[in-house]
Amino acid sequence: MAERIAVLGAGPMGLAVAFQLARDGHEPVVFEADDRVGGMTAAFDFNGLTIERYYHFHCISDRDFLEMLDALGIADRMRWTETRMGYWFQGRLQAWGNPVALLRFKGLSLVAKVRYGLHAFLCTRRKDWRPLDKLEATGWIRRWVGAEAYEVLWRRLFDYKFYDFKDNLSAAWIWSRIRRIGTSRYNLFREKLGYLDGGSDTLLQALRADIEAHGGEIRLKTPVTRVRVEDGTVRGVETGAGFEPFSKVVSTVPLPYVARLVPDLPPDVLSAFGAIRNIAVVCVIAKLRRQVTENFWLNTNDPDMDIPGLVEYTNLRPLDQHIVYVPFYMPGEHPKFAEPDQAFLDKVRRYLKKINPSLVDADFIDIRASRYRFAQPICPPGYLETLPPADLPIAGLWAADTSHYYPEDRGISESIGFGRKLARDVVA
Repeated sequence: MAERIAVLGAGPMGLAVAFQLARDGHEPVVFEADDRVGGMTAAFDFNGLTIERYYHFHCISDRDFLEMLDALGIADRMRWTETRMGYWFQGRLQAWGNPVALLRFKGLSLVAKVRYGLHAFLCTRRKDWRPLDKLEATGWIRRWVGAEAYEVLWRRLFDYKFYDFKDNLSAAWIWSRIRRIGTSRYNLFREKLGYLDGGSDTLLQALRADIEAHGGEIRLKTPVTRVRVEDGTVRGVETGAGFEPFSKVVSTVPLPYVARLVPDLPPDVLSAFGAIRNIAVVCVIAKLRRQVTENFWLNTNDPDMDIPGLVEYTNLRPLDQHIVYVPFYMPGEHPKFAEPDQAFLDKVRRYLKKINPSLVDADFIDIRASRYRFAQPICPPGYLETLPPADLPIAGLWAADTSHYYPEDRGISESIGFGRKLARDVVA
């Protein structure tokens, strides 16, 4: 029997939930506060170029993403590119990302290089992550790579992404990030990453069209203000247009919002949601007339740069101009997050010109900043047992976000896979 089900949020997870529900003969209604689908994958008009606000790439191991492309009939839009990594350290641009680059790296002893390489290799071979769940990440890494390699290759990543939370992160969560990049290689020395022709918007518009073609509905600029609950059971949702009855509601918005939307949750569940912390991001995107480097990803360790790295997107996806993303991660409560956009734009101009001294102001065609308060959950040791289950103790209510596929890092593929599974659970 077909069910009419409310889905909150039109990011990749919400769209995947609605896609599966609609394909299975149900009638999802997706409520989205933004004026477009996509969440953090949404595109914008960047001076004539439609492109994501925040960078995305795909690995050959992204099974759920690739299966979705097949289901939507757009697998022929997928492109794979051999990419490079680099490292900006001690005022020098160095190759990075393979054993030869590691051995040639200037500023690290041979013993430190061997320990770092061994740790990275074993991370790609590890299958069982659960023993790492309760371990603290920086201590775990230090024990493997030593103080020297940690200081040169890891410390600034933790400092400039997690700030005060840097010494309270799950080793399992960090391990999953190492493994994902490591398994994107098609041999020991060469890395292959992917992009969609047309960017993530190709996927988003195909998902939207498929949902609507199978009887679903997507309502943009329609935030849900409350999930109405009576006698421990979902009755429907409230929006600016009033109340609308639903027997089931699936929320895919960031978990910190759930406590506001469903204040009738039991106190212990509200407390669990309230304890979840998130990293915010100010992501600067620059359009340039010339290339900065030949690398897709560039790690940075420079006392003048408060970033762990930058992404030169057009070294993955060729475009007419050169696109560079420079993300500034920080807790949303950090004073830096309140600084004006111009402060971040000025930094990026300075950083790019330092890395490539041939760049001049005239090379900058356009530069913008986007902000997202809940960019990434912070996963402390033992995170698995503190995370509320998606099936909440109110009949007809489910809530999940990128936290729920821990220890995997947030990603389009993981959101799609989890969203489709969640949809099946909802109607099981």
